[in-house]
Amino acid sequence: MTLLAAVQMDPIERIDIRGDSTFALALEAQARGHTLLYYGPRDLTFLDGTVSAKVRPLIVRNEVGNHFTLGEMERFDLSKADVVLMRQDPPFDMAYITATHLLERIHPKTLVVNDPFHVRNAPEKLFVTLFKDLMPPTLITSDRDEIKRFRDAHRDIIVKPLYGNGGAGVFRLKPEDENLGALLEMFTAFYREPVIVQRYVPEVRKGDKRIILVDGEFAGAINRVPAAGEARSNMHVGGKAEPTTLSAREMDICKALGPELRARGLLFTGIDVIGDYLTEVNVTSPTGIQEVKRFGGPDGAAMIWDAIERRLKKS
Repeated sequence: MTLLAAVQMDPIERIDIRGDSTFALALEAQARGHTLLYYGPRDLTFLDGTVSAKVRPLIVRNEVGNHFTLGEMERFDLSKADVVLMRQDPPFDMAYITATHLLERIHPKTLVVNDPFHVRNAPEKLFVTLFKDLMPPTLITSDRDEIKRFRDAHRDIIVKPLYGNGGAGVFRLKPEDENLGALLEMFTAFYREPVIVQRYVPEVRKGDKRIILVDGEFAGAINRVPAAGEARSNMHVGGKAEPTTLSAREMDICKALGPELRARGLLFTGIDVIGDYLTEVNVTSPTGIQEVKRFGGPDGAAMIWDAIERRLKKS
């Protein structure tokens, strides 16, 4: 099977190819003989029922500093592609939501990964609320009195923006911390949305596991350990990746999520687990497949393309 694959992503010249999952997917597609087209979300256009983009043919190489070549730009009707990978990073804002609406006009005639309708309806920190028995005590609100009551009940808490990513804006407030009021004022000034507040899970000091699921099936995991003096384990802020295995509880979490993800066309997801708790379900632009493979785990890029090809054969 030879496919025409369009990749909607962030500027390719800025990515770190040593850890970027989109780059790994592009390399695997090219190795299979698929043709790659590159464009950014701002290149999308809707006109008279047609969703098009200014695309450029893409060739990738696993060479730091010399990792891509782009061909001449042309206007391309995206419905003529076999698959579109929606891989730009959040924030999950109105620009992101608009892109899901536009791509929904061509899906499923053109397979969009992940399904844009369900991406739009599964923001990371909200989708997890479908699995309330798996998540830590959680509050989503703009009501300061509710937040204060939650803190009185749980003492040690995490406060973060509802639509944040990469660990940005995540704060731990210990029982003696006097900054809650000022922090909520800051959130109100920068965000219109409610905040999400969770009971602090001390097991995060041992790591925050990123578990990869491909079409609802386990496809490897890494443990991300926070740097000294840091409550966040995201690798963007100094977290260190290490190999890991799954506990019985983590395997149960995967089994609980798998059918729901598969039914929604969320083919490539990354779930975050701290201790016994599911904290996020990442569907917008999951990462981690290169780290999993580097530690001897499954080849996530190959598994994702296997899943894409299976879906296209069935259609």
